[in-house]
Amino acid sequence: MAKRRISDVDGRAALAAVSGPDTPRTVQATAVRYLLEELAERAPGNSVEVRVPPFGAVQCVEGPRHTRGTPPNVIETDPDTWLALATGELLWDDALAAARVSVSGTRANLTGLLPLVRRAG
Repeated sequence: MAKRRISDVDGRAALAAVSGPDTPRTVQATAVRYLLEELAERAPGNSVEVRVPPFGAVQCVEGPRHTRGTPPNVIETDPDTWLALATGELLWDDALAAARVSVSGTRANLTGLLPLVRRAG
């Protein structure tokens, strides 16, 4: 299991401070990384890699372990989409239909794992 680097207090504070395009980059980065850590904690494993460039990536979901080269199961999205998915403001299927998420591999699916948290307000 990945060790947390962002405390729950700092992560939730960053989430509360994310307010759109005017959000400072460091705040958005902390919120994105916090939610990636939360995903890895709730769905430990190494069969799916979730990437949110430029802020981070985690391996998660039980299954065959990936060790070298490009992972066979990859999910990639931008920071705003990741924040919306992880907080329940955007549904997984809607993100796929709108091409806001890129997926490859048969296990590249976060249905049932999202949302991770709900934003206050």
